[in-house]
Amino acid sequence: MTTILVTGATGTLGSQVADRLRSRGADVRGLSRRSPSYAVDLRDGKGLDAAVEGVDVIVHCASTVRGGDDRAAGFLIEAARRAGVPHLVYISIVGVDRVPLGYYKLKHRVERMVEDSGTGWTIQRTTQFHDLVLRLVTGAAKLPVLPVPAGVSLQPVDSGEVADRLADLALQGPAGRVPDMGGPEVRELAELAGAYLRATGRKRRIVPVRLAGQAYAGFRRGGQLSPRHAVGTTTFDQFLAGRLQRPV
Repeated sequence: MTTILVTGATGTLGSQVADRLRSRGADVRGLSRRSPSYAVDLRDGKGLDAAVEGVDVIVHCASTVRGGDDRAAGFLIEAARRAGVPHLVYISIVGVDRVPLGYYKLKHRVERMVEDSGTGWTIQRTTQFHDLVLRLVTGAAKLPVLPVPAGVSLQPVDSGEVADRLADLALQGPAGRVPDMGGPEVRELAELAGAYLRATGRKRRIVPVRLAGQAYAGFRRGGQLSPRHAVGTTTFDQFLAGRLQRPV
């Protein structure tokens, strides 16, 4: 039986990856700060050696926009080396090398750390999750008007479909940088906000706002998009139809 450690196992993506791997017969260890079995804070690395001992594959889903992903990856990679883990799968984001956003730069740095880790590795980049777009527009809709960055398009993908892809990659050998995974549609953020308003029956005026900075310019250029790899099948409208059966 293949033993697989999934980091960020209580998060949106990691929990789904763990479920899919278990359904395929893998022995899954779920690691996060709140995990009942492998409670590890990757920011200090304490307890990692026990978590990775005897592991065949690590799927690294843990991440935070608050910073420290490179430090966490450093601890994880060193523990993997000590344990002789033969395969590390890392989930990254389309555009980390094209959009000069701080979080993207950090993800790109971790990619390079994985590549230089000395162990077998696979890196999968995806476009933004539907869940992220929903959080963005839900937060913005709390205002009297709904502001969105002008001229920015997204290509949201279903996190469950990404989990399926990561499970496939984890059960295969190291593959290096694999093709990007993008959602089925490229749509302006204003259109996505409109779809949310229609689905929820809310009335807000959508206000496109021009922003300053190189990161915004990178988004306007479409650095976060991968239209040639629109392999996802669930659209944002379909995602909303399913999600809004439950409270948002």
